Amino acid sequence: MKYALIGCGRIATNHVTAALNNNLTIAAVCDVLPGKMEELLAKHGLAGDAGIRRYQDYRELLAGEAPELVSIATESGCHAQIALSCIEAGVPVIIEKPMAMNMADADRIVRLAAEKGVQVSACHQNRFNIAVQELRKALEAGRFGKLSHGSVHVRWNRGKGYYDQAPWRGTWRDDGGALMNQCIHGIDLLRWMMGDEAVEVYGVTRRQFHPYLEAEDLGVAVVTFANGAVATVEGTTNVYPRNLEETLYVFGERGTVKLGGTSTNNIDVWDFADETASDAANKGLQEQTSNVYGNGHTLLFKDMIEAMRDGRRPYVDAVCGRNALELVLAIYKSMKEGRAVKLPLADFASTDMAGTF
Repeated sequence: MKYALIGCGRIATNHVTAALNNNLTIAAVCDVLPGKMEELLAKHGLAGDAGIRRYQDYRELLAGEAPELVSIATESGCHAQIALSCIEAGVPVIIEKPMAMNMADADRIVRLAAEKGVQVSACHQNRFNIAVQELRKALEAGRFGKLSHGSVHVRWNRGKGYYDQAPWRGTWRDDGGALMNQCIHGIDLLRWMMGDEAVEVYGVTRRQFHPYLEAEDLGVAVVTFANGAVATVEGTTNVYPRNLEETLYVFGERGTVKLGGTSTNNIDVWDFADETASDAANKGLQEQTSNVYGNGHTLLFKDMIEAMRDGRRPYVDAVCGRNALELVLAIYKSMKEGRAVKLPLADFASTDMAGTF
């Protein structure tokens, strides 16, 4: 399958690895900075591969290569525009998080993908973590009974050196803050596990330790779901001196689970009223990972390839990406207006937060 990558920054190496692991033919890469393309290809021993074309304009790539699959790993503010161009061209696309920076673009992606019959996958790769999959199976089997509440904590560290790597980081137009960039994976998992249908959000955000950013370095929120469950969100880049944890808790009348580790890749607590012998394997489960991005990119690419071949929706489709974005933007809107916000969210953009701090 002929594959192309648009955007060759920090996360792009995970996309290349996933493409290679799935035996895709890397036909082209694209970045406005040629040095980024060469650096990325060299990292994977591909610098001398004459069959990989280089482009600085993604529109030229789409026209010149006619790829069968594209993944987008640019700065966040470009995701929607590029994705819409791919869909218009009939090219299935994997979009790094967040899928867009405003609800209008996210809804447009969902709608156009359906109209064109083009598969779109939002790159929320942590859904493929072993621990996350085990939790999901327990939920779908009804083992928790009625859900009471849940919570996600993304307690990480990002210093000035991280933000200095790219001028778009921490800006409202192209990135957002800790919730949009670092915490959105956890927010995606929380919403998915708690029934998906969030109905009200109250949020507070702050910029505590990063005065050189436009956006927040701390966000907390309370979310109410249609099924009566309640959840809390805490996302920050203020933890000293290094990343501490990403944890997800789910509490039900007959079960309690806590996922932990650096990227919800471990099971720290696994307790159910109907405990069986097979539960022993999940107690203390740890999935080894070399970084906070986990191992899910390869599996997400694999699922997308299979979805294309089988003519089905990908496991993590455009609606999933839209819903995670909606919850982040609802927290932002709540902060801006100083009140609880009802969902579904009418159009709101990260740039509506300009001047907040």
